[in-house]
Amino acid sequence: MKNMCLFLAATMAIMSASWSGADEFSKYQQILPRGQIAAVTKPHYVTAKRAVIAGDSYVLGIVVEGQARAYSLNLLNNHEVVNDQIGDLPFAAVW
Repeated sequence: MKNMCLFLAATMAIMSASWSGADEFSKYQQILPRGQIAAVTKPHYVTAKRAVIAGDSYVLGIVVEGQARAYSLNLLNNHEVVNDQIGDLPFAAVW
């Protein structure tokens, strides 16, 4: 945890040192307002054999209490967040 805090502090210091003010964002155009990408809230699961993804595709995987889940990064590229639950543990898979 201490190393993570040091990393975050160093990252923030570097970012603030390179920050040139609010005008920096004027070069970028916002296409979607914040919060407009819908999260997946009721994911539907299939077995690995029935999954329709390429064999060389990447997935974000999690194992909780012996239960495994895999989220296609192709899906997460479009939705960014899957709100899910295994047993009594709610969690978000975020990409």
